[in-house]
Amino acid sequence: MSSSRAPEILLQPVVTPALRKLLWLVGLLLGLLLISSLYLVAVTLSELATGRILQNRLYLLMFLGHLALGLITLLPVLAFAGLHLRRAWRRPNRYAVRAGLALLLSLVAVFASGILLTRFGFFEVNDPLVRRWAYWIHVLMPLAAVWLFVLHRLAGPRLDWRPGAAWAVAACGIAGGALALHLTAGAQEPERLRAYLPALTELSQLEPIPPEHLMQDAVCAECHGAIAADHAQGMHAMSSFNNPAYRASIDELRASLIERDGHTQAARLCATCHDQVPLFSGRFDRADFAPDTDPTGAAGITCLGCHAITAVDSPLGNGAYRFEDPQRYPFALSDSPLLRAVNRQLIKAKPAFHKETMLKPVHRSAEFCSSCHKVHLPFALNRYRWLRGQNHYDSFLMSGVSGHRVDSFYYPAQAVRACSDCHMPLQPSSDPAARDLAGDGKRVVHGHRFAAANTAVPEMLGAAEEGNPARVEMLRRAARVDLFGIKEGGSIEGRLHAPLRPDLPDLEPGKRYLLEVVIRTIGVGHHLTQGTVDSNELWLDVRVSSGERVIGRSGALGHQGAVDDWAYFVNAYLLDRDGNRIERRNAQDIFVALYDHQIPPGAAAVVHYALIVPPDAQGPISIEAALRYRKFDSRFLRFVEGDAFAGNRLPIVTMAEDRLTLPIDGSHQVARQQSPIPAWERWNDYGIGLLREGKRGESRQAAEAFAQVEALGRPDGALNLARVLYQEGRLEEAGAALGRAAAFEPPAPPWVLAWLTALIDRDLGQLDAAIATLEALAETRFNAARERGFDFARDYRMLTELGRTLYERARQERGPQRRQTRMAFLQRARHWLERALREDPENAATHHNLSLVLTELGESASAAEHRRLHDVYRIDDNAVERAVSLHRSRVPAADHAAEAVAIYDLQRQQESAVAADPQPGRVAGTKNRDSSQPWRTP
Repeated sequence: MSSSRAPEILLQPVVTPALRKLLWLVGLLLGLLLISSLYLVAVTLSELATGRILQNRLYLLMFLGHLALGLITLLPVLAFAGLHLRRAWRRPNRYAVRAGLALLLSLVAVFASGILLTRFGFFEVNDPLVRRWAYWIHVLMPLAAVWLFVLHRLAGPRLDWRPGAAWAVAACGIAGGALALHLTAGAQEPERLRAYLPALTELSQLEPIPPEHLMQDAVCAECHGAIAADHAQGMHAMSSFNNPAYRASIDELRASLIERDGHTQAARLCATCHDQVPLFSGRFDRADFAPDTDPTGAAGITCLGCHAITAVDSPLGNGAYRFEDPQRYPFALSDSPLLRAVNRQLIKAKPAFHKETMLKPVHRSAEFCSSCHKVHLPFALNRYRWLRGQNHYDSFLMSGVSGHRVDSFYYPAQAVRACSDCHMPLQPSSDPAARDLAGDGKRVVHGHRFAAANTAVPEMLGAAEEGNPARVEMLRRAARVDLFGIKEGGSIEGRLHAPLRPDLPDLEPGKRYLLEVVIRTIGVGHHLTQGTVDSNELWLDVRVSSGERVIGRSGALGHQGAVDDWAYFVNAYLLDRDGNRIERRNAQDIFVALYDHQIPPGAAAVVHYALIVPPDAQGPISIEAALRYRKFDSRFLRFVEGDAFAGNRLPIVTMAEDRLTLPIDGSHQVARQQSPIPAWERWNDYGIGLLREGKRGESRQAAEAFAQVEALGRPDGALNLARVLYQEGRLEEAGAALGRAAAFEPPAPPWVLAWLTALIDRDLGQLDAAIATLEALAETRFNAARERGFDFARDYRMLTELGRTLYERARQERGPQRRQTRMAFLQRARHWLERALREDPENAATHHNLSLVLTELGESASAAEHRRLHDVYRIDDNAVERAVSLHRSRVPAADHAAEAVAIYDLQRQQESAVAADPQPGRVAGTKNRDSSQPWRTP
């Protein structure tokens, strides 16, 4: 039967009238796909040529049409192919059959790769390499399909190609018109306005942004669930009226502003970083704004709170960022579940536009964080003058950690690029945004918990168990404590026994000693603590015992969990204009700092403790020193909780601790003890702490410490000795010390040597040599520094020094015949000073020096403006003296702590002094407690 039917089958047409209609439908659909494909490819090629993402709403609508057409076309293509193949399979023209089969396979590859790229929920591939291959298959295979179609038709009956050519020309014309419309749409940069002064935020619209446009965290979580969950545990999500501590301060501020000004506009300064949703939606300024019932009050910093920031144009802080209600995919804000599902599918299938709108280059920079983590208090807020507030940014920028400071005591092996390197560590993830950055096949994303130091608010909100472990880990990497030495006689000038361990001195009963404790920052890129330094509670808890008997204590907890006021605090102690302490985070009243005990990154502080060994002491003396941290202190917490305050029960973290045992009068043997810190580094840290105190006696002892470092074979000793000698005006001796530091193998950092050499040359009147060295620093002409990612062109103190030195050199060129040389020096000075102001526009010294230069250049108006700015940013010494004097006369503990060199008495006869812990149990360091764990008051 088969043999009899063969001629009949061969005579049947391979394209019946019905199939011809289906073929016309396939051709129409493929033609429309061709139009959209040409447009999409043209946009992609334009992006490759310009290096920019050019996708917009028109592109996404065209892509959505392309996707829909592709899915619609799939069925008729497969149907036609199956029916046509059934009739053509046994035809003797095997060349046409093979070309047809290859054409079918190419179309299958196009459709399969397209489906893979759409990331359908049942088949979602996120691996970048796989998706890259799929993309190029989807783009290039249609070209193969066209070629195979031509081969297939050339092997069959003659075909009229003119309709196809006309269709191709029309397709190119339509696609070209769409591309032209695409490229002109939105080409004009929108005008940016500072609509929320005194905050410095710039927006491209004056009308309020609907709050639902910014409160999209649940939508983000549909694709980025782990990242969203991480963010929900971070302080950014707890930044607004849902934060009890911030709520108490902002409520008081708003009330005081209404009483003083009749409106709350000055509070926008806080809202631009804490309350973006109520601020940008226009609700924050309304007198009837009720954050307890308004959902925007608990929004915190949403995902878009950061990702809708498009640029940061200055390092001024105070919310100095550009913010835009971002462009969205079609149907993003639709009420229809179906259309919202289409929107999600569009994002998955075409994520480049999502990435372009949500991830800007600025997000990778420290300047991005500076917009909120650098603050100044403007006149509009305090009705006084410009004052510097918290400033993580400059503290990081002007550090060895960032690789920008020319004279840090310590430097990392590689510069830390941005805040995110520490506060957004990489973590393994299968998130669609995850990438294989190390080339090891492991995909990672940046953590979004932003772990730092706020352990209090998560405790208040019941989120401590989930959120605080990462914060505790961060705190424990930040610093170390070293029981370094002990001095006889209990005075600064006493004989020093150091370093304690492995050698230990014998103490004598009845004698007075001075215990020298060193705190060193090791794992923090800005000052310890920065931020809300007036309410952060970071203190040294020192406990001395003989057997079971406590013979000395500083830093114990007293009534209701408050820390002894006579403890040593690593904080900034702020006052209002009437000499009262700032205790409520009342920024509007901040006037001056009584003292600032914060420790810069890579630096140290020395704390002196007086101790008398009791005459009847019979056992070895055990000393325990712990650096404790609690956010917040009891004064502020009492304000936050009001009548509900029953004691400070916020968690306390032991950031670092050290302990040792000293023998008494040789009558008791103690076990040999070792310090994990190298001896040279212990001496160096001790010297750094003394040098930072800056007193003459302390400087001499710092010089002795650095001499020990040099004797131990380290160039740091001679280098830091040169700092001491320069500070004391002993320039020739300082130069000799620098020579010794340079002669070590390896030598001291050459850029630090260059900096100190330039200062000495300048003071000796060798200005040309100083200028040459400073310009080498400004251009980072040090291979070793460049290899480590350092860039000293951003050290604005050094740039200001260079500008000042050029100005002094210009003044040496006197007389008309030297005018041209003088002007050249002045122009160079202007260049470097203006460069310094780009890094720190609020630097009083730079404005002063630039005013001098501009006066010499004859630009009197510009010089007057910089004199005005110098007056804005300089310290008001007269006001400072009055407020400080008032407070010191009222508060003995603060008066003592404000001394340049303060000695803390471990045996003060006060309720909170030598006694055992006033509450049962659990001060970190007691032997019935695991001191490796965070602790809290009972």
